[in-house]
Amino acid sequence: MEARQLAGKLDTRDGMKVTLSLAGRTTNPRAQGVPTRIGGFGGAEGLARFVRSEEIGLLIDATHPYADKISANAFRAAGETKVPFLALRRAPWEKHAGDDWTEAGSVTDAAQALGAKPARVFLTLGRKDIAPFAGSPQHTYLIRSVDPIDPPLAVPDAIYVTARGPFGEAEDRALLEQHRIDIIVSKNSGGEASYGKIAAARSLALPVVMVRRPALPDTPSAETIEDALAWCDHALTGAVIRGE
Repeated sequence: MEARQLAGKLDTRDGMKVTLSLAGRTTNPRAQGVPTRIGGFGGAEGLARFVRSEEIGLLIDATHPYADKISANAFRAAGETKVPFLALRRAPWEKHAGDDWTEAGSVTDAAQALGAKPARVFLTLGRKDIAPFAGSPQHTYLIRSVDPIDPPLAVPDAIYVTARGPFGEAEDRALLEQHRIDIIVSKNSGGEASYGKIAAARSLALPVVMVRRPALPDTPSAETIEDALAWCDHALTGAVIRGE
């Protein structure tokens, strides 16, 4: 989301030519409003070749905070090409009074943290992240994703909801109550678009297993689009923004 918004704002600057790059993990991404390429580059080396061939003057990593491989490749490519580099990383959610969070170091750890007792679990992870939960088939899973889950999770009881956010607190609270959810599994994505489930969990006194963010390169970064724009105001002639 931030990648699209930042690209749109940069595209209005005189002399700025913007390319938005999407990983291609979503079948039908939203219209972006700026020139867009979809698919991988072939690692850091491939991205570096693209930067050189397109004469990119500024590289911005605005991908999801859990896309650590993409972020690492962008950082390496910027180093190889000596192109100024910025990471746009939204601030993680902070725990508030009434929140009941158990932190997990990985999705596999999150699956184990659910315990042995059968529960009704709301999985709010990427469709490529849910496989470890097949190892805990005693639970009933509610799985929400932008694209259909194919193949489905190999468990006896799973309910699939295909929907695209953002989702508000009232909408997510209604979903949690409808499916009698006992516990939520979430990544600490930050931002407002998917915070509704966290606020709803707090209001319903439901526990959340929160997957910690992966380690990311130590690089110049901004938490907001406004901060990123301020950093970019020296307006180089070309930019590719890497995001989903």
